[in-house]
Formats: sequence, structure tokens, C-alpha cells
Amino acid sequence: MPILHVRNVPEEMYTELKDRARSEGRSLSAQVIIMLERALRQPARSQSEVLAALDARRHRFSPRKAGAPSSTELLRQDRSR
Repeated sequence: MPILHVRNVPEEMYTELKDRARSEGRSLSAQVIIMLERALRQPARSQSEVLAALDARRHRFSPRKAGAPSSTELLRQDRSR
């Protein structure tokens, strides 16, 4: 089986990996392999696809669509009292 060495891992990331491995009763290597497997199972999406999906959600849940006033307008009204 191939061996993968990773250098210059940020301290915070290493600590988080160790903590997750410990909490799940795994070695650090086993935990990293499981996390890599999960990440690789996710469908690959380009940045433009991700941004388009976020934009669609933003429009779908827009308060103006639901008839609610914008938070900016509410703040302006409150400040003008």
C-alpha cells in the first residue's frame, strides 16, 4: 500500500485531527484515511458551480420574496425614531 507523507501541517489542524482520532478511538493515520475517503466521495464541483448554488439559495430564501422588509430598512426606521 502506498505511503503518503504530509509536511507543514498547521498546528491547529494537527491538533484537531488528533482530537477527532482520539474521540473516535482511532489512530491518527486511520482517522486521516477515513476523512480523506469521505471527502473524495463528495462530488467534485467547480468554484463557479458552488457560487451559483449559493446564489440560488440566497435568492430562494430572500426575505423580500416572502414579503418581509429588508433588515437594512428596519434598522433605518428604528434609528429614525
